[in-house]
Amino acid sequence: MPSPICLRSFSQLSLDKAAHAAIAPRLLHPRVACFSTSAARYANPSPKRKGQTAAPKKGVKSLNTKKGKKAAVGDSGKRPAQGERKALRKRIVLSNNNALEVSSLKDLDKSNVLGEQNEGRVMGLPEKVVDALRAVEAFKTNQGWSFFRRPAVLMRKETVQLAALFKEVEDSATGEQKKTVRRILAGERMSGKSTLLLQGLTMGYLRDWFVINLPEAQDIVNAHTEYAPLEGSQPTQYTQDTYTASLLQQILKSNARLLESTKIATKPDLPVPLPANASLKDLVALGTNNPEASWSVFTALWQELSQPGRPPVLLALDGLSHVMRNSEYLSADVKPIHAHDLTIVRHFVDHLSGTKQLPNGGLVLGATSRSNAPTSSALDFCIEAAQARQTQPDDIPQWNPYKKVDVRVMEALKDLKSSSGKELDVIKVGGLSKEEARSIMEYYAESGMLRHRVDDGFVSEKWSLAGMGNIGELERSSVRLRI
Repeated sequence: MPSPICLRSFSQLSLDKAAHAAIAPRLLHPRVACFSTSAARYANPSPKRKGQTAAPKKGVKSLNTKKGKKAAVGDSGKRPAQGERKALRKRIVLSNNNALEVSSLKDLDKSNVLGEQNEGRVMGLPEKVVDALRAVEAFKTNQGWSFFRRPAVLMRKETVQLAALFKEVEDSATGEQKKTVRRILAGERMSGKSTLLLQGLTMGYLRDWFVINLPEAQDIVNAHTEYAPLEGSQPTQYTQDTYTASLLQQILKSNARLLESTKIATKPDLPVPLPANASLKDLVALGTNNPEASWSVFTALWQELSQPGRPPVLLALDGLSHVMRNSEYLSADVKPIHAHDLTIVRHFVDHLSGTKQLPNGGLVLGATSRSNAPTSSALDFCIEAAQARQTQPDDIPQWNPYKKVDVRVMEALKDLKSSSGKELDVIKVGGLSKEEARSIMEYYAESGMLRHRVDDGFVSEKWSLAGMGNIGELERSSVRLRI
């Protein structure tokens, strides 16, 4: 066994050799360090990293609101003005310059708008009527007007039924008893109820009727406008000055020619002075410029329209179920106000129910909605019962006692009768026939929106896929969802 002294000597010798081997390269290649401040003083500063910012000083609050250099295209950075988003959402485009012009398209006019020979044909809307329809907001954003060169409508069998009602009213104008006809347009979703109502408004304008349209019943009851109790009303009713002033402005734009040519025959009691020898245009303009007097002006205008020799009146409303329930407004004791207690709604419901007549005759139209509508069990039951009376008079349905019923709606609609003695009449807006579907699809093809040969097989296929001729589904599968 080696002694510890030998091992210690061997270890020391190994360390000395390792140190000598490490020092030898340094002696062969000595390092030289040159000291100078020029390079650091005149060198370019190191570029900052992208997005790197200096830390805020202690005790100083800073907020970096700078946007990136790559801003979105068309983004000006400004917040939209008041009402700009709503205007964009409600914007209606009625023409498409990329669509082909249909040379065979004929316009509706005063002489042919009520003719039965138009059934099954696509007819164009004249420019003056388009301006009036736009003024009363008859066009809807979900309708496909922007796909075609100009607005046109299909004269379906329900349109001919509506035209027959206009003839009935005009024929009664020669007698002593002027006829008031009341109808409700009901049907499935996307079946064309709003478009049929638009066709009724077109007939009214072309036949020189006085047209009043309430385009969206939801806007009356959703508590988005000012309201106030009507002084002296019992039970209490509520006026909506801003909405009524807007309605008068629509009436002024759409019935301008009739208002200009008619002088005031009565002496209305108004809170604002009316110039001497004023026309109905001056009266309506007074309510438009003074919203606080809008309801008084509307009442005076209706009194003028009730004078002998005035034209028939077309009173229309879209979204009927919205006014057949409680509104979103609250009374002074924080209870919901029924829609029938709003003066505009009360005026329409009184004429729809037959409580009040149109002195010079006319037509009252109410269109239901399935796309955006609250549930109204009373309205649905009245429509179901009316349809049963038309088809099966001996099998009228009975009210379900387990359902909650709005008594005021039932009272307004259960005894609804027309001037001919008939009870509530409903125009059922159903699917198109195959002949009507072929006509509208040929119009799509001539406009360049349908790139397919329109034959019997293709029409039958699309007609079946559209739920037996639902015009909304037919347009969707033929124009909107092209492959």
